[in-house]
Amino acid sequence: MSKSLKLYLGAAAGTVVVLGTAYAAANSAVDYPEVTVTYTKPVLQAEAPAVVVAKAVEAPAAAPAQTAAAPVQVAEAHQARTTATDAMPEVSTEAGRFGLGRAALPEEVAAWNHDIMPDGSNLPVGSGDVWTGDEVFADHCASCHGDFAEGRDNWPKLAGGQGTLADKDPLKTVGSYWPYLSTTFDYIRRSMPFGNAQSLTDDDVYAITAYILYSNDLVDDDFVLSNETFMDVEMPNAEGFIVDDRETTEAHFWAEPCMENCKDSVEITMRASVLDVTPDEGAASDETGPPVEEQPAAPQADAVTEPAAAEPAAPQIDMALAAEGEGVFKKCKSCHQVGDGAKNRTGPMLNGVVGATIGQVEGFKYSNDMAALGEAGRSWTAEDLNAFLEKPKDFLKKTKMSFAGLRKEEDRLAVIEYLKTFQ
Repeated sequence: MSKSLKLYLGAAAGTVVVLGTAYAAANSAVDYPEVTVTYTKPVLQAEAPAVVVAKAVEAPAAAPAQTAAAPVQVAEAHQARTTATDAMPEVSTEAGRFGLGRAALPEEVAAWNHDIMPDGSNLPVGSGDVWTGDEVFADHCASCHGDFAEGRDNWPKLAGGQGTLADKDPLKTVGSYWPYLSTTFDYIRRSMPFGNAQSLTDDDVYAITAYILYSNDLVDDDFVLSNETFMDVEMPNAEGFIVDDRETTEAHFWAEPCMENCKDSVEITMRASVLDVTPDEGAASDETGPPVEEQPAAPQADAVTEPAAAEPAAPQIDMALAAEGEGVFKKCKSCHQVGDGAKNRTGPMLNGVVGATIGQVEGFKYSNDMAALGEAGRSWTAEDLNAFLEKPKDFLKKTKMSFAGLRKEEDRLAVIEYLKTFQ
């Protein structure tokens, strides 16, 4: 052992002896009174409160200055522990339970219990009509779901899709897929509007639900949904769901899985034909098929010069009424464009629509019934436009347009006058 190491160990031992002696002297010099602290100890079984006797931790004023620091630090630690144990909840005497907390009060349960059952259980008292729902929906829901519940961008559609559930790419909406109206009401009341959940009144929820039903042609425009009429509504897909009983009905198919002779590698041999994502507009189509033979061009007939047809006279336009129509047309802008650069969106662009053949805007896919009207030579007269805008599905039952309609005739006439300015 080196000489320096021997000196270090000797000095360290001496320091320990000195500190120990000083601490003992300090404790013997100060007479601490005894204090009894009682606390409830959390246990699984019933147990009598433990009584702990501890030394007082306050240093008297007469204590030597050099020994006061250590007792004060100990005092703070003991004080913190005493405060924590005083705040401990009482322990349940029931075996196997920790007993933390307390039973929720009835009003606390009611504040969170929003479940609405398919039989109407727990429905709040209230009511709302279709047209009030139209206004509330426009204020709180249309930014995501479209003015007519037709969906916007990647936000879900709430209307349409009837008869598509057996298709390759079904459209699942409240009207086509959801089996119970209680699911719609419960979800709106609990989670909507997005970012401001549970801010709607019960009457607002009834009104929005009524409007969604109307947008799916399940109720008339004068329908009032309430806790009393709720169960009168029949959902088209109510019989489309069954109880999952495979555990008993299909048990005879089950077998132990084979975990032997597995392949060394896995290869992807097929890909999904339909992906529920926004397609890449610039991507080339993956569809393949037999080449299409080019047909020889039909012989051109000799050009025949015909007199130019006289252009129809420009319609007389009430500009003041058209200005009013521009304001009303805001309800149409989410689906239709007009003016320079107008393009087809959810609905066709409407330049030149007044007097034009029905269902003939290039590049837009109309419903079969709408296209048939155009093929029959029918055109959009002011009278037909007025009738269509009042209630589209009364004018043409299977129209793709889910707009509820404009109730006021002055609004319809103003919109038609406004559309004339884009002839």
